[in-house]
Amino acid sequence: MGNFENYVLLFFACAVLGWLMEVVCKLVQFGRFINRGFLLGPYCPIYGFGAVLVTAVLNRHADTPLSVFLLAMALCGALEYVTSYVMEKVFHARWWDYGSRRFNLNGRVCANTLIPFGLLGLALVYWIQPFFFGLFDRLPANGKTGLCVGLVCLMAADAAVSAKVLHKVTRTAALSQGDDTETVTRLVREELFRKGWLHRRLLRAYPDVRLYNARILQKIREDRDRVRAELRDARQRLRDDLAEYENRLKNKK
Repeated sequence: MGNFENYVLLFFACAVLGWLMEVVCKLVQFGRFINRGFLLGPYCPIYGFGAVLVTAVLNRHADTPLSVFLLAMALCGALEYVTSYVMEKVFHARWWDYGSRRFNLNGRVCANTLIPFGLLGLALVYWIQPFFFGLFDRLPANGKTGLCVGLVCLMAADAAVSAKVLHKVTRTAALSQGDDTETVTRLVREELFRKGWLHRRLLRAYPDVRLYNARILQKIREDRDRVRAELRDARQRLRDDLAEYENRLKNKK
């Protein structure tokens, strides 16, 4: 139980550290404070999940730093890719896009983020996790349990409020007019910036977000179905050509 609570607290500690890192990066990029992440509080859960995943899985490879580095890149890259994919499917929006960067995979992950993930994995396994676990082990058992319960309840309440805001953003996008994501995103920003600070905070947290409306989603589905049909036809033609070629070889013999 104590080890489980350590991982819960590690999740929150690294979620806060990840939020701080994101804030500093955006401060350098845009010259102003931006409260990053989908949640209102000063934490980004994806970093917490990544930290728990890396330390729980890679501690057994601690005697081989290169393995830790490469596996951390793979695990964190997979987590970022899946998060991007799920968030896009659920909320019909591309919240970040690395498509303009070199060595990217569908714009969801890129080398610029994978290499830092590997370095962070090394730091987690060899320094961050041992430091925090040593700190957490000094806490009284009842105090540690209460802290875990309190933090989980706080984030759950935060997630409920943030999910409502996200639903409002995506619903507004779905009902908006426009034939491209740039127009839809601009119209949604203009409308929701008048709604209140919760909506403004989310849109400012992701300045590069691309939102879809029902018309664009339908076009995406139609394009996807068309491409799949073309691929099926191409595979069938290839099979037919191979069968014809084999028949010709048999006839020559």
